[in-house]
Amino acid sequence: MKAENYQIIEVKIEKIVPNGFGLAFAENLTVFVALAAKGDRLRVKINQKKGKTAFAEIVDIIEPAPARTKPRCPYFGVCGGCNFQQLQYEAQMQAKVEIVRDCLSRIGKINYEREISIIGSPKPYEYRSRAQWHVDVRRRKIGYFQRNSHEIVDVEVCPILTTEMQAILTELRETIVWESFAAQIIEIEAAQGGQDVSVYSAEIVEPTDEISFQTEENRYFYDANIFFQGNQFLIEQLIDTATGGAAGETALDLYCGVGLFTLPLAKNFTKVLGIEAHDKAIDFAAKNVENARIENVGLFAENVGEWLAENLNQLGDVDFVLLDPPRAGTESETIESLLKLKPKEISCVSCDPAILARDLRRLTESVYRIESITAIDLFPQTHHVETVVRLKLIL
Repeated sequence: MKAENYQIIEVKIEKIVPNGFGLAFAENLTVFVALAAKGDRLRVKINQKKGKTAFAEIVDIIEPAPARTKPRCPYFGVCGGCNFQQLQYEAQMQAKVEIVRDCLSRIGKINYEREISIIGSPKPYEYRSRAQWHVDVRRRKIGYFQRNSHEIVDVEVCPILTTEMQAILTELRETIVWESFAAQIIEIEAAQGGQDVSVYSAEIVEPTDEISFQTEENRYFYDANIFFQGNQFLIEQLIDTATGGAAGETALDLYCGVGLFTLPLAKNFTKVLGIEAHDKAIDFAAKNVENARIENVGLFAENVGEWLAENLNQLGDVDFVLLDPPRAGTESETIESLLKLKPKEISCVSCDPAILARDLRRLTESVYRIESITAIDLFPQTHHVETVVRLKLIL
């Protein structure tokens, strides 16, 4: 059966690759299959082909992989929020380690032969303490985007949400006044801190409630309009993995947000400088620093790349840099400044292995060596994974 004559072909999934696709080779094609499991034998329908590369959807499962399991969510496969529910949890974590390693090799040109450990989520479901819901006012739908589409899937129950977040989604569905909105499509952000939930939308006139999250040592104030990690069961491990063992005179927390890493760094460094372009995030960071009664932290509401370039000559020796950029990754200007600054150690925190690999390629070309790589599964049931890479200056 030739792919150029037929849309349906039979494949065996060799592995899971970046973006969560199953990889197969058939009919002289490299085939990427959505919602597959490593070891599946499938009949798939090719819906896009370019040269020797094809993207396909499952038609039939001829022989399921040992790691395949029944998805818990009734919307799975339609909703675009999750794409790993077909995998047993151990297989999800194994796939994520392979994705990180693939990106390092293919994009970063980094041959990292040592172990990449992964820290699993205590809760593979009911863990999500942050969400963005799309609302179609005219059709009266609340939920997430459909897979490969901007159509909204009307979601009543989302099994990855915490109990408190699910309660807010249910309440919104029951109490929203559809006629009060002028726009047809609106976005609603929700975030949980402890038992409290904050809700924000540009279309909602009510003030956004402030909430907080307590770690063993610090309390962090924020609200739904400010980024904070969405799996609070792993925040302590994330902080420890990214900052543990670091100590010295001066540390920089770049893209510091509300100070998640700033506060613990302040215990082990004489001086910590936090830089963040989002004014409101810096306001919360200042409140969190004050609440912790910390006096050795300076905060700057400025673009990170510009701030570094302007202050490069005044910083002197820097012992440690915590680098936690947004999903788009670190700006080229920031990387250039770090290569000139040459801090003794850099801790890179990233939610996108491909972008992380791009940044690491430049940092490790001649100036830094990788000391450790740890994946942290902040996003079970999806292909997304948080990765922490600790770098040391080559002396």
